[in-house]
Amino acid sequence: MRDVTFIIKRLWNFIWKEDSLLSWVVNIILAFVIVKFIIYPGLGFILGTSYPVVAVVSGSMEHSGYNFDDWWALNSMLYKNFNISNNYFKKGDVVVFRGSHGEPIIHRAVLVDEEDEKFFVQTKGDNNKASRDDELNITSDRIIGVAKFRVPYLGWFKLGFLSLIGKA
Repeated sequence: MRDVTFIIKRLWNFIWKEDSLLSWVVNIILAFVIVKFIIYPGLGFILGTSYPVVAVVSGSMEHSGYNFDDWWALNSMLYKNFNISNNYFKKGDVVVFRGSHGEPIIHRAVLVDEEDEKFFVQTKGDNNKASRDDELNITSDRIIGVAKFRVPYLGWFKLGFLSLIGKA
């Protein structure tokens, strides 16, 4: 039993206190494993989605450096056709759906239609002038989830890592 305790203490010291390149590499690997196999799946389970964190990889949802009121003054006409007011816009659902190539896209729902007991959603990126072709009749099987909150710049870590391993 003493040997096991000794090994655990040495391992703990190596991971958290030793200042070596190997210790640093082990810490990076441990962080990856913990995030990939514990935190990310745990969030997915809690939120009921396989995409608990979605990184916006384009400027389609950005408000181009303006504060919201200035941005709305310039872009409100794009939403009047959908009867979306300033107040609704701030509260409007932002959905994550599968694009034409199966990639997750996050845009604001601007229209919900029902036909023969089937729902269709139309979305538009806040910074896009119009909806893309693959956003016009999104069926429920393509919808992955609804964005619950925004954490600015968090997606940069995901994008940086994907770029590092050649997946972005």
